[in-house]
Amino acid sequence: MSDESILLFLHGIGDGDHAENWKIALDKTLDSLGYSGLDAARVIAPKYAHALKGWDEKQDVPAMTTKQPSREAAKRNRRDFERRMGAAEFRLGRHDRGNGYPGGDAAIGLALMHSKFVQARNYVQDAQVRAQVLNLVLSKLPESGRLVIVGHSLGSVIAADLVGRLPSRLKVIGMVTIGSPLANGCFDVDKLGEKLKDPPTNLAWWVNFWNAPDPVAAHRGVSSVFPWMVDFRINTKVLPRQAHLAVEYLADEAVGEAIGFALFGSKSKEVVRQENGLDVPLDAAEMFALLALRYSYLIKERLEGDVQDRYTGALRQVQATVVDGITTRNQGEGRPVPSAIARLEFDLSDPYSDVPEPLPSSHMAKDDAVIILTTLAAENIIRPFEIAIPKSKKDKKDIREEAMKDLTAEMGLGGNYGADVFTAAKLAHVVLSGGRGVNWVKWSALGAGAAALIVATGGLALAAGAGLAGAAVITSALASFGPGGMIGGLLTAGTLATAGGGGLAYGLASSGTSAETLEAVVERQLATEILRQRQRLHPNPAIWRILAQTEIEVRREHERLDEFSDETAPTLNELKRKIDAIERALKYLTENGLEPSGAPNSHDEMV
Repeated sequence: MSDESILLFLHGIGDGDHAENWKIALDKTLDSLGYSGLDAARVIAPKYAHALKGWDEKQDVPAMTTKQPSREAAKRNRRDFERRMGAAEFRLGRHDRGNGYPGGDAAIGLALMHSKFVQARNYVQDAQVRAQVLNLVLSKLPESGRLVIVGHSLGSVIAADLVGRLPSRLKVIGMVTIGSPLANGCFDVDKLGEKLKDPPTNLAWWVNFWNAPDPVAAHRGVSSVFPWMVDFRINTKVLPRQAHLAVEYLADEAVGEAIGFALFGSKSKEVVRQENGLDVPLDAAEMFALLALRYSYLIKERLEGDVQDRYTGALRQVQATVVDGITTRNQGEGRPVPSAIARLEFDLSDPYSDVPEPLPSSHMAKDDAVIILTTLAAENIIRPFEIAIPKSKKDKKDIREEAMKDLTAEMGLGGNYGADVFTAAKLAHVVLSGGRGVNWVKWSALGAGAAALIVATGGLALAAGAGLAGAAVITSALASFGPGGMIGGLLTAGTLATAGGGGLAYGLASSGTSAETLEAVVERQLATEILRQRQRLHPNPAIWRILAQTEIEVRREHERLDEFSDETAPTLNELKRKIDAIERALKYLTENGLEPSGAPNSHDEMV
C-alpha cells in the first residue's frame, strides 16, 4: 500500500460543474500555510450530478462494512477518537456548534421542495438515486489506502452516508465537511444520526466548518446530530449567496489547515507531544501537580499587562516549590522522580534561568478526569499567592474557563468538557446559595477548615473512602506537603470531593467544622455529579449516600443542642445553615434524576 494520501472531494449541487475552481482555491490556501500542493496527493473528485437527477437501473444501497465492535472495543474506540478530536480542536481553535436561526429548519425544508434543489431532494428521498450515487463514488475508490474526505453541502451528507460503507482496508485518516445541512432533520437520510451514534471504527477524526452568513448551514454546525465530532465557525464576510460556495470555505486558513494536516501531517510549528518517557507512573500528588501547573501556564498565556507579570512571578515560585517538594518526598521514600516532573526543575536562585513549561497534557478518560478537573476549577492553583483573574479584555470571556477548555482539548476530552466543568461548578454554587452572589470560587473555604476536617475524621478514615488514590498515598502526601500548599490543597479538596463513609459525615456534622467548609465540600461533590450528568457519565451513588448520612448526623447534633440552647445561639445557626445546604443538594439530585434507585425518599425514612 502506498503512503500517498488520497483526497476524495464530494461536491454539492453545482460544484461538479466547476471542477477546477475548488482545486485552485484549496491549492492556494495550502501553499499559503506551507503545505505541499494537491499535486503531492491523489485527488478523486467523482461527478454525480447526472446520477442525482434520476436512476437508470435498480441498484442496492451499498452494505455497511464497518462492524459493530464489542462494548469494550467501542469504549476504547470512543476514547481514542476523543483524544484525536481533542488534538484537532487544540490545533484548529475552539469548538463552536452555533445556535441556528429561528425558523431555519422550516426555511431549509421549504427550499428543499424548490425545483432548484431537486438533486438534493432526490438523494434524501429516493433510495434508488441514493444507491446510484453511493455506488458511483465507491467505484472510483481503491480497495486500500489512506483517505481524506472533503464534503461540501450535499457532498457532506454523502460523505456521512458513505463513511461506513468503504472498503475495509481503506482508512479515513480525516474527514472535513463544509457548508453542511446535516443538522437539519430533512437530511437525516435513512436515520443517519442513529446509525452514526458512535464514531465509525475506520474514521480517525471529523471536523465540520460552518460559515456565519451561509444560509444552508443556518448558523450552526452538525455536532447536535453527531455529538462526538467538532464544529468550527468561520466568517468570510461575504454575501449569503457567496458564503455557501465551496471556494469560499476552501480559501479559509482554518479549513486549509485541517485538510493540509490530514493529507500531509504536522508542520514544524506543531506542538510536539511527549507520549512516552515516563520512567515511573505518576501518583496522585504528581498528577495533580502536573495538571495544575499546565493549567496555570494556559491561564498565564491569556493574561495581559501587570496581572500577567505578577502571575508569571508567582507561578515561577510555585513551580520551583512543587518540583522541590516532590523531589524531596520521593528521595525520602526511595521513589524515582518521573521525568515529566524532573524536566520542570530550574534554579530559582538565578533570576535569569529559563523556566521549562509543562508539556501538553496526555489523554485521560472522562470518568477519571471528573474529580481532578472539578478540583482545579474551584481551587487556587498558585497557592500561597492570591491573584484575581480578570475577564479577557478582548472578548470579555472568563480566562480560567477558556484555559480549562484548552486543557481539556489537549487531554483529548474536547473543549466542551472544559466548559461543562465550569458550568457544573457555577450551577452547584447557585443551588447551594439559593442564587446569592456570583463568587463561586471560595479559595479560603477549604483552607484551614479542610485541615481541621481531616484531623476530625482521623485522616486515614477519610482517605480510605477516596477514589483518587489509596489511603496510604493520600496520607503520605498530606504528611509531606501539608493541606495548605498547592499540592496538599489540591489533594485535600479532591479527596473531600469524592470521599465517602461515616467518618466524613461525622466530621462535617462536627461543631469543629464550619458551615462554610461544609458548603464548600458539598458544593464540590454536587458539581462532580452535575458534570457527570452533562457528560452522560454514570452517576456516583456514593455522593448521595454521604450527603444523606451527613444530614442525619447534622440533624442529630441539632436536636441534641436545640433542647436547651438559646434560639439565636451561633452554633444552632451554623447547624441550620448546614442542614439547608444538604437539603438543597439532595433536592437538586432528586429533581434531576440523580437519586440512586432504592434511596429513601424522605428524612424520616433515612432515620
